[in-house]
Amino acid sequence: MPTQQIIENYQDAIIQIATQTGTGTGFYVKEFDVIVTNYHVIDSNAEVTIKGKAFDKTLSRVWYTDRKHDLAFLQPPPLAKLPDIRLGVYETLKDGDEIVAIGHPYGLNYTATQGVISKVDRIRDGLKFIQIDAAINPGNSGGPLVNDKGEVVGVNSFIIKGGDNLGFALPVNYLRTALQLYTPSKGQPTTRCSSCDYLITAANIDSGKYCPSCGTEVTLLQMPEKEIEPVGIAKTIEGILKDLGKDIKLSRNGANNWEVEEGSAKIKIAYNPENYFIAGDAFLCQMPTDAVKIKPLYQFLLQENFKLHGLTLSCNGQNIVLSCIFIRFGFNTRKWKGAI
Repeated sequence: MPTQQIIENYQDAIIQIATQTGTGTGFYVKEFDVIVTNYHVIDSNAEVTIKGKAFDKTLSRVWYTDRKHDLAFLQPPPLAKLPDIRLGVYETLKDGDEIVAIGHPYGLNYTATQGVISKVDRIRDGLKFIQIDAAINPGNSGGPLVNDKGEVVGVNSFIIKGGDNLGFALPVNYLRTALQLYTPSKGQPTTRCSSCDYLITAANIDSGKYCPSCGTEVTLLQMPEKEIEPVGIAKTIEGILKDLGKDIKLSRNGANNWEVEEGSAKIKIAYNPENYFIAGDAFLCQMPTDAVKIKPLYQFLLQENFKLHGLTLSCNGQNIVLSCIFIRFGFNTRKWKGAI
């Protein structure tokens, strides 16, 4: 199957996942009606935000966790029409087979990289992993590894830092086993014991925190009675967004990043704790396709920039963006709130 067709088939099934601490990728498996991702992507959160091409940003419950295999299963959005993608067969893979890794590296939506399988059965921590040379980066975690037939053959899981395109994916046979194990307990918090692989639910957990089979301490993800509040500048930003009537949970887009919509504008806010500044970008609209209209638009933007204080109009690709930057020292929340 041509790579372009693979990408087109998968776009609506690829899910962007965000927590208070980071972002990652997931993908929908219709056969089991779940969103698959890595455990380290959900980062011990019982609820995360998800977004896809076929549905708006929404909250999703994490139902299944598996630390040993670095897997988590999420509730898919209701009524969303998501495509049916197939799981492949690990045993048919060979070194040198062509593959495609799809995900959201560094928040760059729907990025696909091509490569080959360097080694089909690299052993690490007692598990087999598929070693690939396709470039994967932070944010790719939890995305699908796809063969030339358009089938999922692995879950992109980790890279070796400092290595040159040394990526690793959990083989699909581990995923299929986990999906089959979870299905009878679908829709309730479950976890898989990292010692004996026993499936643990609220009905069989021993003393609320131990595996009933081997006694290993485990954690069932439950919705917290009270959400952990951010501190410092992040708390200030979320306070402003709350005053503006925004849903704080849905606005979070990773560590020190937020994204909200106001009318047709998409507003992205980022706080850099190392350099002590806050950046806000409001993506207002697209540039016109008519070349005759572009020159007067540029003139208008330049003229408006002379009138604005603390704000700048610019062009980013085809987007017209209204931006502002605030230094932490002398930070004026009232002024910043007005800019939003």
